[in-house]
Amino acid sequence: MLEKRSSGLLQLWKKKRCVLTEEGLRLHNCKGSSGGADVPSSAWGSKAKELRFERMATVDCVEYKRGLVYFTVVMVTGKEVDFRCPQEGTAWNAEIALALVRYKNLQAVQTGRNRHLYSAHLGSTGEDEEL
Repeated sequence: MLEKRSSGLLQLWKKKRCVLTEEGLRLHNCKGSSGGADVPSSAWGSKAKELRFERMATVDCVEYKRGLVYFTVVMVTGKEVDFRCPQEGTAWNAEIALALVRYKNLQAVQTGRNRHLYSAHLGSTGEDEEL
């Protein structure tokens, strides 16, 4: 359970049920107004918005205030998405940051493998060529 600050004029905090996947953070809306942790699954919307790791730059601005953790997910476009969650329980800011690092590391490994395969396909690594 996270609260996301709306991007509208009033910037209200809206409760979201969040699912951390290998591709990103999936946010489900609550159909009811309270949206507490004990809300039945039928109260959660089936349509979800996903913040994909490929579009995330970093998790930033962690602040602790009155029992809540405030943090910002910064997208590669520069857009900032603000969240808050209770200090007790899941440290969502850390979980999202670690998942983002895992995703980026996996992408870097795959890019390296692709370059190696491409070089091998061309028949030369460039190491034995004379300058």
